[in-house]
Amino acid sequence: MFKKLLISAITLTAAAANLTAQEVVAGLTGNIYLSDAKSLKQTKGIAADTLELPFFDDFSSGHSYPDPLKWLDDYVFINNTYSISQITKGVATFDALDNAGRLYETASSFVSEADRLTSVPVNLQYQPEDNIYLSFYYEAGGIGDMPEAGDSLTLEYWAPVEQKWYSAWKAPYTQETGFRAVILRIDQTRFLKKGFMFRFKNHVSLNSASADPSMAGNCDHWNIDYVMLGKNRNLADTLPPDVALTLPVRSSLKTFEEMPWKQFRQVFLSEMGPWITIHYRNNDQITRNVTRSFEITDVYNNTVVHSFTAGATNIDPSASVSYQAALIYTFNSTSTDSALFRIKSFLTTDAFDRKENDTIIYYQRFGRDFAFDDGTSEAGYGINGLGSRNAMVAYRFKSPVPDTIRAVKICFNDSYQNANRRSFDLMIWKNNQGTPGEVIYFQEEMLVEPGEAINGFHLYRLDRPFEISGDYFIGWRQRSETFLNAGFDLNTPHNGKQLYWINGDWNVSQTTGSVMIRPVFGPEINPLGIETNRSGPAKLRIWPNPAGDFITLDAGDLIPLRLSEITITGIGGKVLIRRSFQETLDISELPAGIYFITARNGNRILATGKFIVAR
Repeated sequence: MFKKLLISAITLTAAAANLTAQEVVAGLTGNIYLSDAKSLKQTKGIAADTLELPFFDDFSSGHSYPDPLKWLDDYVFINNTYSISQITKGVATFDALDNAGRLYETASSFVSEADRLTSVPVNLQYQPEDNIYLSFYYEAGGIGDMPEAGDSLTLEYWAPVEQKWYSAWKAPYTQETGFRAVILRIDQTRFLKKGFMFRFKNHVSLNSASADPSMAGNCDHWNIDYVMLGKNRNLADTLPPDVALTLPVRSSLKTFEEMPWKQFRQVFLSEMGPWITIHYRNNDQITRNVTRSFEITDVYNNTVVHSFTAGATNIDPSASVSYQAALIYTFNSTSTDSALFRIKSFLTTDAFDRKENDTIIYYQRFGRDFAFDDGTSEAGYGINGLGSRNAMVAYRFKSPVPDTIRAVKICFNDSYQNANRRSFDLMIWKNNQGTPGEVIYFQEEMLVEPGEAINGFHLYRLDRPFEISGDYFIGWRQRSETFLNAGFDLNTPHNGKQLYWINGDWNVSQTTGSVMIRPVFGPEINPLGIETNRSGPAKLRIWPNPAGDFITLDAGDLIPLRLSEITITGIGGKVLIRRSFQETLDISELPAGIYFITARNGNRILATGKFIVAR
């Protein structure tokens, strides 16, 4: 069951009225990566063609949906942020959200089926003595919500002749995190047929004890990784001979995940970080040699601006390494209003290693926001309970140079039954020796609005922009006792910067992570705002252009994972390519010519562009 994901929750007592309030981190009721996205695939019986062995997927593609060449459905969330100590980058997360990022309509306090992940048909026309085995790694909970005894993760096999699913495995109940290996022999003749399939399913239950519907949210997480189906295997064949990158790369700035380009150019010496940190693991049973390399590209100018190799080293069997590569470089570009840098980290290992998980990409963005979060919300934050009316939340920022603050972005999660759609007062305070001091901006009765187009953020424009520099606080004051459910990034801890107020006292937050709130600086903002009600679709930046066999897309503020589908058409309007959105696209099938590209979120066109193929 959903247990509110309390992370060092504080129970506060109101002295005068004996009322209590809580600082709470809670599960999501929506996934801002998948919101409003519609399924791009349908499962309708057995496909005409089947895959040959071996079948393999470690979910390292970097896309939010499963690979349609390997899986028939897309209900699970492919990511690299919900797991703990994964053996390769990327996992498939099972939870209580559908493929549009919303709570399943069937979700309740009773156990019900939620996600499933079904393989494409596989050719298993083999004999039992061919030693067919299916193996995978699974984890209960991860950084999310730990499943309860009644919740489950199961595996089923499809018998093609009988047209029937059979139960094959069920995860044992556990309250311990960490990945566990499973390997199962498939030797029954009903499964050793052409058209065999397997599928994982999970069952969830919402918390019935919560009297506040805004507290009911995503729950009962399971992660799976490194799925392999092959022949000539044995029960000991669970450790793949593979060295792989694991955890995400983070910002190369000292303080922020993102900051305004105008300000960075003036303070680059103090804000530029000293290294790039990568994480990798040796999944082999022998010592391996690894070379670490890095490449930084100025995306808007399509130029590699820095590359280096950090040398080779040995890594012991089953060892995990966090390596800090010295970064003797400062981000620099001829772009004036914004900049984007692609940081590619990659390993050179033995030829027999799988190469899908040897490379990891991070985009260092410079626009007009200051951000501590990485743009992904894994949970919800708020002050909840009796006595929380007039409670305040404040986040400490610093503007290195004087600049005009124009707006504040806040990511508010969708709440169950829209229970958090309440008003609040937007506030900005001076810094008073590390706590909020004098109020320098106040705008009352702002409405909680989950973002629609830009990674879940909603833009709150200041009716009175003003210049600010140095330390200050941004946040809100509640006008009710309802849990407002702001986005909370569990992967970017900035402890000590976040405070909350109840009954006359400011307290340092005891939660680990970042509330997703961002000040917006610079010149005047379009009266229609950045996020909503655009007069037309945004422009996709495409490079290189002219292109050869590949193009890379950047939607600016439209974070790529918010876009569910792209289509490429020719001059005559015929759709030539349609696929789930990804930043790098293989266009080798297109002949030389002029093409148009459209990026969508469901049925809504969010961005367009034009490019030339020249070979």
